[in-house]
Amino acid sequence: MSRWHKAFIAASLGMAATAGLVVTSSIPSQAATSLVINYRCTGGVAGSGVELEARMTPQVQAGRMDVRWDISYTDDLQRFGSPGFFPAGSSLHLEGVVDISGAWNGQLKPRGGKTQQQLVPGDYLELPEGLSDGAALDRAGTIRFRPGGLNLKFTPAEGDVKINGNDPRIQYEGTWNQVYTAPTYSDYLSDIQKTDGLHAKASFEFIGTKVAYIGRREQNLSKIQVLIDGEPATPEFVEPGKDTSGNDMTGTKSQEVLWTSPQRSYGPHTIQIVNTEGKVAYLDAFQVITGDIPEPPEYDKATCTMLGSPGAIDVVVPGSSPTGTGTQTPTDDPTDPPTDDPNDPDPNDPDPNDPDPDPDDNDVDSHATIGGDFVQVVTPSGTATATATVTPKSTGPTATKYYRAQVANTPSGGVDTGVAPDEERPPFGLMASGMALVMSTAGGGLLLRRRKAAHAGGAQ
Repeated sequence: MSRWHKAFIAASLGMAATAGLVVTSSIPSQAATSLVINYRCTGGVAGSGVELEARMTPQVQAGRMDVRWDISYTDDLQRFGSPGFFPAGSSLHLEGVVDISGAWNGQLKPRGGKTQQQLVPGDYLELPEGLSDGAALDRAGTIRFRPGGLNLKFTPAEGDVKINGNDPRIQYEGTWNQVYTAPTYSDYLSDIQKTDGLHAKASFEFIGTKVAYIGRREQNLSKIQVLIDGEPATPEFVEPGKDTSGNDMTGTKSQEVLWTSPQRSYGPHTIQIVNTEGKVAYLDAFQVITGDIPEPPEYDKATCTMLGSPGAIDVVVPGSSPTGTGTQTPTDDPTDPPTDDPNDPDPNDPDPNDPDPDPDDNDVDSHATIGGDFVQVVTPSGTATATATVTPKSTGPTATKYYRAQVANTPSGGVDTGVAPDEERPPFGLMASGMALVMSTAGGGLLLRRRKAAHAGGAQ
């Protein structure tokens, strides 16, 4: 291979590499576009009312579309609360609804859950880190993502929790005293509630499926009546002065399960113990038991309602023949006489897109309150531009109003302004500079080689 041939190949490779660098650098980063939805939830774990903010972010790429919802509390002082005493492992599950139309029709249901630590009534519940759902996509066109409802479910963990006798949720009637005990007695948390008053009572409201009464067994203790949800239990009376075989006690046994309720439906219940004699009676703790609950109980469900109309997001899926996403430019026949198209806008109309030309129009539907009447069109990864199309202003109750979606992330290299990047412009200057650099490099190399050849005795 001649030296001239080698030099030509080297120059060609340099030009190709430089051109590839120039073209690649012209593709901008894509901004993730989100839509903010606000909900108010009531009932169940939401109590009198909790407000949430959901940020919907759709993504379309590689033959698949996905939707992510990021959920947060609007007010730190208003959160979902635990309805009762539960061991670690309870879960809070949220499921949103996104209506899809256009090139793909149906629904996506972003969902997610969060496992909770051990809970007592009123403890704040932690939200899932995010909700997500997706589906395969096999066609081009415009896809509209419109947020819908939000469902919330709480599933209590299976297990039991002990509630000490000094818990303020236990209501006492009559004379009761808290006695701190030595470790040798092994009372729960080293204390116990004691009474010798006739008809002294202790009541406790709980949420679960079973409950147990825990106390001491020893000589000469009062007979205790037990009521569950206001009705006498079975058996109705407990005799802590006797052992489990019915014989009189000859010592002291601590943390004895004196009575356990039968299985009941999940929900709120009340247990009450009553001292039926003027002798000593003890209460060490109540034990709340929650059985296996395969489905989230209706009692804990909250109803969430969307506040306002957040709008929608349109995503253009490029393809060889996108359906319904492009328009053709008509070609005029030079032989046709000039005619006035009745569909052309009036040059005297200051706003041809306004269906109501009345300047004194005060119609609420015709004025956007959040960012203008826009539908955000986001071009997915792999293309170079992102555009927004203007939707005509609403003219009545049947018209649909869309708002400009919010940009959650700033593109790499961009300014943190909170808006999407400008439409891309071809980098003609950069490409021209690159080509000039390549040509000057190749020309300089060829000239240097000719001089070396002449110095050695002539070109070969």
